[in-house]
Amino acid sequence: MTTDPTPERPESSEPTAPVSPAPRGARLAFRRWRRTRPFWAALWTGAGGFVIFFLPMAPLGKILQVGVGGIAGMAGGIVLMAMALLILLLPGQRHTAGVIAVIAGVASFPLSNLGGLFLGMFLSVLGGSMAFAWLPEKPARRRGGLLRRTRPGAETPVPAESVGSGSV
Repeated sequence: MTTDPTPERPESSEPTAPVSPAPRGARLAFRRWRRTRPFWAALWTGAGGFVIFFLPMAPLGKILQVGVGGIAGMAGGIVLMAMALLILLLPGQRHTAGVIAVIAGVASFPLSNLGGLFLGMFLSVLGGSMAFAWLPEKPARRRGGLLRRTRPGAETPVPAESVGSGSV
């Protein structure tokens, strides 16, 4: 043990910087990742599947039908949650997964307690529709109407109008 006194830090009027910029960087990285895929479509589809899956597990006084409807509801909920994962992880398959999600959501109406009391059906149809309609971001357009290539021996870019005219 040492008996040295602890050095006192001078008080400064400047506020201290945040300890770690990692949460902000992680949030920005998540935002970039989220924008490259139909995130909200997967979220709504998964929420609809969750409602349809867990509603048959409610106490008997709160559900309308027990038995085969409960099993069909759990199967439909599992299918919808699987489609939500497919939409999120494989955005190239969003059309197929979106159509299957809409069909499973509408099929949950007669098969599972009115489609999770309409809420699960609505959420799954909304998510499937959003997945089908989602388009990836297009690359930025060129500005100025000039192409980036040049004529052989020329120093200036070729105007966009003269590229396809056949004159060189």
